[in-house]
Amino acid sequence: MSGHSKWHNIQAKKGKIDAQRGKIFTKIGKEIAIAAKDGSNPDTNSKLRDVIAKAKSNNMPQDTINRAIKKGSGEMEGLNYEEVTYEGYGPSGVAIIVKALTDNKNRTAGNVRTAFTRSGGNLGANGCVGYMFHTKGQIIIEKTDDMDEDDMMMKALDVGAEDFEAQDEVFEITTTIEDFGDVRDSLESQGFKFISADIIMIPDTLTAVDMETAEKVQKLIDKLEDDDDVQNVYHNADFPDEFDD
Repeated sequence: MSGHSKWHNIQAKKGKIDAQRGKIFTKIGKEIAIAAKDGSNPDTNSKLRDVIAKAKSNNMPQDTINRAIKKGSGEMEGLNYEEVTYEGYGPSGVAIIVKALTDNKNRTAGNVRTAFTRSGGNLGANGCVGYMFHTKGQIIIEKTDDMDEDDMMMKALDVGAEDFEAQDEVFEITTTIEDFGDVRDSLESQGFKFISADIIMIPDTLTAVDMETAEKVQKLIDKLEDDDDVQNVYHNADFPDEFDD
């Protein structure tokens, strides 16, 4: 996530998830199938365990999860998905990374290229913006009246969190990729409910944009995320405080 407020972006994405639950289940199902290729037992496959936790946090039914695991492990017939990453520049040079799972790379590449071109941006070569981002684990917990900020920070750091930030409505916890699963499981076992818990790409620096550009960038992000093959879109736009989806 990026922009002047990571929580701003999470709110927008959560709204889309609530409105497009079926599409989100499809996308998470692809992630489960990919992860299950390395083994159908989440106890021995940490990547699968992480995706199952993500599925459950999005209220994905258990039978849907099980079906996706069987498709990925070969117990049931399913499509063969490939992981693909696209990198490019949006309006005003905003760096954008697109993560996709597809059974047809030509189709996906064409759709992504068209979205960039129509937004006034351009699709670049792999690596053109990737160096501007780091991959991290991120856990978002909604604040409640009975939560003490200092106490929450100590609990997060004690179980292995790398960083902790309190925002207006949420606590944002950052971890290394290696520690993400353990931190998530530890906090969950203490009764905390997550708004989101996922492996994401965080930009090292942000590109400030005005309102007009912010709207163009958001339109491009929306177009990309509406594509069934696209799993995640990351960017380094620093939206104005007054920008609201």
